[in-house]
Amino acid sequence: MSVKNAFYAQSGGVTAVINASACGVIETARKHPDKIGKIFAGNNGILGALREELIDTSLETAEDIAALKHTPSGAFGSCRYKLASPLQDIAPYRRLIDVFRAHDIGYFFYNGGGDSQDTAHKVSLLSKEMGYPITCIGIPKTVDNDLPVTDNCPGFGSVAKYVAVSIREASFDVASMCENSTKVFLLEVMGRNAGWVAAAGGLASQNHGEAPHIILFPEVPFDQQRFLEKVQKSVQDHGYCSIVVSEGVRTDSGELLTHSTSFDAFGHIQLGGIVPTIARMIKHELGYKYHWAVADYLQRSARHIASATDVEQAYAVGKAAVEFAMQGKNAVMPAIVRESNHPYKWSIGEAALADVANIEQKIPRDFITEDGFGITESCREYLLPLIQGEDYPPFRDGMPYYVVLQNNLVEKKIHDPSAAW
Repeated sequence: MSVKNAFYAQSGGVTAVINASACGVIETARKHPDKIGKIFAGNNGILGALREELIDTSLETAEDIAALKHTPSGAFGSCRYKLASPLQDIAPYRRLIDVFRAHDIGYFFYNGGGDSQDTAHKVSLLSKEMGYPITCIGIPKTVDNDLPVTDNCPGFGSVAKYVAVSIREASFDVASMCENSTKVFLLEVMGRNAGWVAAAGGLASQNHGEAPHIILFPEVPFDQQRFLEKVQKSVQDHGYCSIVVSEGVRTDSGELLTHSTSFDAFGHIQLGGIVPTIARMIKHELGYKYHWAVADYLQRSARHIASATDVEQAYAVGKAAVEFAMQGKNAVMPAIVRESNHPYKWSIGEAALADVANIEQKIPRDFITEDGFGITESCREYLLPLIQGEDYPPFRDGMPYYVVLQNNLVEKKIHDPSAAW
């Protein structure tokens, strides 16, 4: 049996450590040329396969591949492209198999969230039916930390660290100016349906009364009166109020508190911009001067303050994905298993893609305080290990050094119907 090549792709919103997973995949595969041939990467995720735009990673030096471990964002480009159900449209799946067959690709490593794991699962099933079986291994990634089975998701620990540090530092600023200036500061963070990122802001508070004083979760319906009363009491007690707001906050009827009228490529409503709405509410009802900030891309690209635990785990799941493939496993995903909290110990387990695809893991209610505005000690115990350690990138001339790969494409072998994608 000939040695098959591999295809690796990054999907969805990138993170500070997704390239560490890519590094784990490529370095591990390079150590086993007798089992895996070339490693191709998709130029802009799964679109790279559909358009037959395959990056030949064998042309990258070992030093540059190693530098991926400390480089944020997606080195090969990502995309938000959701394949429809094969019952609705089989054409993209046929195209994928045609491209994989043309380039002798027998392994598919898909680095992404729930939608990506769903795609990998479907390809593993359909490839058999189409007469060209593909070994499909998912690699977990999402700052939202909402994949099931795995204890946590690579990318989340670094976002959690960034948010906790940012709200703590900003709150020091507000506290120093609250005598006759700003009374309220709001930080908007990511989290469509699960408030894990917002919860991480609670780590900034280590003693009673410290910021943030309020956290707004998607899991807790927004009650305007209770919220405003909490803001007012915080200002009265502490001189100011510091708030972390998840972008997915909803009313008691389940409607998003604020959103745009546009949708992303996965069919999700485009979120963002909730804090101006809440800030104006506070000004109108309470009269307090406010400032707000939106963490947006800053939170997921902050490699300079990445969690060392997160970097290590991101590399480990990439490495394990290749090892799973070489062991003959299929339609599975490496999962992080928490073995203990004190001391924190973890290992790599295994999850079936069918148990991961399109399933969201929200915050357990006992991780949120009874009043709905903070995190409990159980939540703190879960979160703290994930932000431990610093893994600074190398610096040059005062700036972090990040690698930019050549990303040379291989020659196309079949007709290019790129207009379809």
